[in-house]
Amino acid sequence: MSKLLLHRFSQFLVVAVLILICSGGLVTSKGVGMAVPDWPTTYGYNMFLFPIHLWQGGIFHEHTHRLIASTVGFLTIGLCVWLWIAEKRKWLKWCGVIALLAVILQGVLGGLRVTLIEQQIGIFHACLAQSFLLFCAFISLALSPWWKKAKLANDPARHFSKAALFLAVLIFLQLAIAASMRHQHAGLSIPDFPATYGRVIPPLDADSISKINADRVAAGQAPTSAPLIALQFVHRLIAYFLAVAIPWFSIRLAKSGSVLGRWTLVWSSLVLVQIALGAWTIWSNKAADIATAHVAIGAVLFLMGGLFTIICFRSKREFEGIPAKPVISRSLSELAR
Repeated sequence: MSKLLLHRFSQFLVVAVLILICSGGLVTSKGVGMAVPDWPTTYGYNMFLFPIHLWQGGIFHEHTHRLIASTVGFLTIGLCVWLWIAEKRKWLKWCGVIALLAVILQGVLGGLRVTLIEQQIGIFHACLAQSFLLFCAFISLALSPWWKKAKLANDPARHFSKAALFLAVLIFLQLAIAASMRHQHAGLSIPDFPATYGRVIPPLDADSISKINADRVAAGQAPTSAPLIALQFVHRLIAYFLAVAIPWFSIRLAKSGSVLGRWTLVWSSLVLVQIALGAWTIWSNKAADIATAHVAIGAVLFLMGGLFTIICFRSKREFEGIPAKPVISRSLSELAR
């Protein structure tokens, strides 16, 4: 029973991290990351004692993001302690320690983003959040009854390990580009879709950029630049590729008879939803709720891709006769000795 409760607790942590990512996405979508200019206090108050009647406007979104982050921190501490008490696998115990160190680093990065007013820290903060989500989900998967009982040596998933890894890495790159776009606070550098300034390839020459910025300033928008336009164009190109590659991967894996078949079909459905949300974000002029939904689905896509990769590699290792431990467990086991 205690093992089942630990697994449920780890699942709750994963959901909490996903909510935290959505909260962070809402903060950046609304451009209120500096609504609370101090840290770790909130306008001089202890974060947990900040008066509720002052939770207004951008302060509400930034302050609640901090409270959710604190909750995730406390939950991670609980998971780490619980793993060391109840779990026999040393590598999994050390995974709890790594998760705790990661959440501490994430909190410090969030604070430095505020105190130093540094956009690059915000981008790294966002990328670490996605990695932390996957790592917590991996711990939860390792705690699940399925993980302990699964026999994957004969599962066709082993043939798809490299493809799954490639897609997961590509999705992470896509999320990193998206984080960079959001933290530049330049709005939509390409305001139309599916065209780009009415063309297939956006204009990047100096004269075109000058005209674009003149129109943007006249419309009360922040100016953009050729690198920002190029960055958003690359984001679209990767999205187009994933819109084809993920369904192709999912159909192939489903036809192979793998236990992952149905889940990968869900994955391919979500990527189509993500494309639609991306288009809607542009057509709505980056409406905060739509942009946040886009962030949320992106996180789920990376989460699923990462877990599929882990399972595919486990299948491959079992087929090759290697004990079914995640690759990370070797170094963790050495560390534990």
